[in-house]
Amino acid sequence: MLITTGRVNGGAIEVEAGSLPEGARVTILAPDDNEVFRLGSEDEARLLEAVAEAERGEVVSASSVLEEIRKS
Repeated sequence: MLITTGRVNGGAIEVEAGSLPEGARVTILAPDDNEVFRLGSEDEARLLEAVAEAERGEVVSASSVLEEIRKS
């Protein structure tokens, strides 16, 4: 798992050259307006673990979540 930052320029996301391998699949988390997105080390570790779970296929479908909400 790699973490990097970048900026949107002309509708494209630009990151520092060499920070990601060519063809890398990415997930983008973007703050609203001027909001700053910062994570402490504990939250970053939790986020990375959640991403790893998703990559392993350890996910719950949206329909299952909605069904659980309806039941409660």
